[in-house]
Amino acid sequence: MANVCAVCAKGVVTGFQVSHSHIRTKRTWKPNLQNVRAIVNGTPARIKVCTRCLRSGKVQRAV
Repeated sequence: MANVCAVCAKGVVTGFQVSHSHIRTKRTWKPNLQNVRAIVNGTPARIKVCTRCLRSGKVQRAV
């Protein structure tokens, strides 16, 4: 799946960009995903992980 964290399932959020004159247009906020080699079920695999999960230690990196 594109733009989804493999650990916490954080994904794209949609909403409105509001200008000074209050004109609203649709926009998206994407998570900061990084491609990482991590240990998944005992074997190293490439997964997309958000930086929050990397920083908090929820992912065990493969060397």
